[in-house]
Amino acid sequence: MSKLFLLLIAGGCALWAQEARLRIIAIGAHPDDCDIKFGGTASKLAKAGHAVKFLSVTNGDAGHQGQGGGMLAMRRYQETQESARRLGIAEYEVLDNHDGELLPSVEVRKQVIRAIRRWNADVVIAPRPNDYHPDHRYTGVLVQDAAYMVVVPNVAPDTPPLRKNPVFIYYQDGFQRPNAFRPDVVVAIDDVWETKVSALDAHTSQFYEWLPWVDGRLAEVPKEPAARRKWLAQMRIQPLTPAVRASLEKRYGAERAAQVRYTESFELCEYGRQPGLEELNLIFPK
Repeated sequence: MSKLFLLLIAGGCALWAQEARLRIIAIGAHPDDCDIKFGGTASKLAKAGHAVKFLSVTNGDAGHQGQGGGMLAMRRYQETQESARRLGIAEYEVLDNHDGELLPSVEVRKQVIRAIRRWNADVVIAPRPNDYHPDHRYTGVLVQDAAYMVVVPNVAPDTPPLRKNPVFIYYQDGFQRPNAFRPDVVVAIDDVWETKVSALDAHTSQFYEWLPWVDGRLAEVPKEPAARRKWLAQMRIQPLTPAVRASLEKRYGAERAAQVRYTESFELCEYGRQPGLEELNLIFPK
């Protein structure tokens, strides 16, 4: 029996009942990707009583300038667990695939299929398969390749198939080729912005060490914790593009939208179940 309750309205359109408890799995390539793209919305969903899980397809064992291997993977796993605690989500799983070596193989595809099935997901959120980082690209490909297979019993038969195809959704990105991101739904996250920053702050190895080092800005990172978090918050503000602004105004109205500073945006994937825009808006909190 599905965890979702459906409301039938005129014209045969099905809407998610707002009181329904959704099961949502957000998938990223590395043990901080979901937090960056979905942390605010995940916190809002969790607070509303929905079951939210993060899944990292790699263990992050290459993402540091001075550490690596098993010790770094363990450190990053511990950071995910603290981030999950701060966001209030149900679970943060990390698969044991090497960082920087991810390929869209059948083996890893089955790992993703099993994870979606075990969570009995109603909604799956993942990156688009066009990105500067091969792990990000291939995570998008892996989720796309799993989108139909999650309902096929003879694929990964050790894990029972889903009886319904989930809704598959993309995170926002700024890449223009082969096609630009389309913000179908925008979520205002001002009310949980500090919660999101706190979750990012849990990933010390990334936001205060590795990523500033890669960008040549390590000397800019403050030493004092409060100043460091303030710096991190400034670094992680997502620009409101004209397309995002238009979608924001459509959802919240021009007056409310004008007051919004922080957002997360999402695009409906062409695979999986295809809800209408009204139903899609009911999936995401305001």
